[in-house]
Amino acid sequence: MPINDPPLFDPKSFLAKVGEGRSIVSYSKEQVVFSQGDPADAVFYVQKGKVKISIVSEQGKEAVVAILGSDEFFGEACLAGQALRIAAATTLVDSTIVRLERPAIVRLLHQEPAFSEMFITHLLSRTIRVEADLVDQLFNSSEKRLARLLLLLANFGKDGKPEPIIAKISQEMLAEMIGTTRSRVSYFMNKFRKLGFIDYNGIITVHSSLLNVVLHDQPKTETLI
Repeated sequence: MPINDPPLFDPKSFLAKVGEGRSIVSYSKEQVVFSQGDPADAVFYVQKGKVKISIVSEQGKEAVVAILGSDEFFGEACLAGQALRIAAATTLVDSTIVRLERPAIVRLLHQEPAFSEMFITHLLSRTIRVEADLVDQLFNSSEKRLARLLLLLANFGKDGKPEPIIAKISQEMLAEMIGTTRSRVSYFMNKFRKLGFIDYNGIITVHSSLLNVVLHDQPKTETLI
């Protein structure tokens, strides 16, 4: 009698189900997933939605360090010995998030190569993004930094079709993420809209032509300002 091979492990199907050491929680918009200083005892996976990762200084100044979307992990520093969260995670829209207890994800990484590959790919992508963000801050103008951020938020350069940015991302948040003032963000957003790079009417829709700002040092835009 032939022996049937066991079914291949599908990480996304696995993460779509509740099981030992993992739970699935629906969050409303602007709900806290974890706070700065909370115990770091789990890794999270975004099934659906958007999550803001932010840090508040002792002086009360908030810095937004990342905005994550579907199929992205966060809170993974607990696997490297982080005992307390150094940042907070808050949903920006209604979201569905999987919580993986630390022992459960460690077991998965050891036992399931397909999951390990998915998780390592995430870590490498995050590392590349952090390095690119550092280069962006050091060498690019605030106009280029804003253009790059809008493209990233709209999923340009990722698998799948680019999509409109979430409706309620504020100019203050954009300013925090690129290290400039809200007034500068407002100026550049209006400039991008006049040039047809974005549509901006409650929901921000980004067009591929915005890449011109990132790829060229001196885009010929002065006559339309």
